[in-house]
Amino acid sequence: MDPLDFVVAIPARHDATRLPGKPLRLLGGEPLVLHVARRALAAGAREVRVAADDERIAHALEGCGVQVVMTGRGHQSGTDRLAECADLSGWDDDTIVVNLQGDEPFAPASGIRRVAELLADSGAGMATLAEPIASREALFDPNVVKVVVADNGQALYFSRAPVPWHRDAFARGDAGLVPAGAWLRHIGIYAYRAGFLRRFATMPPGRLERIEALEQLRVLEAGLPIAVAPTPEPFPQGVDTAEDLARAQSLLESMNV
Repeated sequence: MDPLDFVVAIPARHDATRLPGKPLRLLGGEPLVLHVARRALAAGAREVRVAADDERIAHALEGCGVQVVMTGRGHQSGTDRLAECADLSGWDDDTIVVNLQGDEPFAPASGIRRVAELLADSGAGMATLAEPIASREALFDPNVVKVVVADNGQALYFSRAPVPWHRDAFARGDAGLVPAGAWLRHIGIYAYRAGFLRRFATMPPGRLERIEALEQLRVLEAGLPIAVAPTPEPFPQGVDTAEDLARAQSLLESMNV
């Protein structure tokens, strides 16, 4: 399969815990999910589908060029929602599916394409992206997920903690002395074959996943590889809270100046 022959699926749950109605919250006067859909369309995917659980999301996307798949309201995770989307869409097991979170209004098209290419080239069941952490604040923020990567490009671990723990620098209270690139922020975009997505959705949550509240740890706990590559362009942090939405609004305004 051509590594650029891929689809993008965007999970969009209306009643997000930290920001209810998140897909429909306005950013620059337009629904947040519409910004994400446009980013996916710009990446050159064969299909872009939004896996929604509320008809209001479908109405907000009318005429924008993406297809909306209505999925159940009872899914425990975005992965479960996308597995249903894959079935309803009739994707065969070899289809490369990029899972673009519905709260990433600034996801670069190059990054969306890169994760699809990485999956095709790596042979891993799952692929994702990362970028260097640039600030001490982000390093110690539990909402910024860190990833440790082996020399072969596969993930060793994901954590909300500042891993690896630099014993000497942290003992001095100075993380700034550690060389740039010592820590990586995990970017929450994934690619997998549709068959792997279906398998992932049936796997029981693992112990580490429950501790860290990070779904991708389920794959590592099962002994399955996750390929990781640097993002070709920065991924501004997604929108999880009202404060994030305000920051996104400021960023959008600065981009349009």
